[in-house]
Amino acid sequence: MIRTVLFDLDGTIMDTNELIIETFQHVLRDIVPQPFTREHIIPTMGMTLEEQLRGFSKREDIEDLVQAYRDYNWKRHDDLISPFPHVQEVIQRLVEASIQVGIVTTKIRLTTERALRMFDLFDKMGAVITFDDITNAKPHPEPVLRAVEMLGADPQATLMVGDSPADIQSANAAGVISCGVAWSLKGEALLKDYGAKHVLHDMRDLYALVGLERREGETT
Repeated sequence: MIRTVLFDLDGTIMDTNELIIETFQHVLRDIVPQPFTREHIIPTMGMTLEEQLRGFSKREDIEDLVQAYRDYNWKRHDDLISPFPHVQEVIQRLVEASIQVGIVTTKIRLTTERALRMFDLFDKMGAVITFDDITNAKPHPEPVLRAVEMLGADPQATLMVGDSPADIQSANAAGVISCGVAWSLKGEALLKDYGAKHVLHDMRDLYALVGLERREGETT
């Protein structure tokens, strides 16, 4: 029986895809060869910002790029972010059923909390593990293990839901149950290739995994 559900943020419960892509294109337009398209960016999503910027720019010193990314991302944030369908109702239902929920993300705490508070999700989270809270980011198991420890959870009764191979690798390495989302820009097949034990096609698919039934009107 699943008693704890951990979620990645970007691309999993929050649709920040266009925000991320637009920010990279803006910051790197005079840095990398053009055209620099979403097809260049999508394969790196799930990595840390620093890893992405070093890879794209071929520079070791990226402090200016990191700051430029965060400045633009902050400015455009509220216009280009929304929860994926049924996220809020599912998380509310999990909390009502006394199932612990938490966030494990490679975002910094400032923007993580901003996104969660925008949609009344922050106070529902028993743990929020961000890039600021760990030494080793996903795919290392540390972020997931930190959340498990903070919640006092049983790894074998914990589900980690994410949209990137890094989420799946981190979950599997931490000994929790890995779960991908079919709305990942990387595609369902890739997540299965990395060892996802389950894949959600609708956020409400979580109900079956945690032993809850869909309520009347929740079948479509």
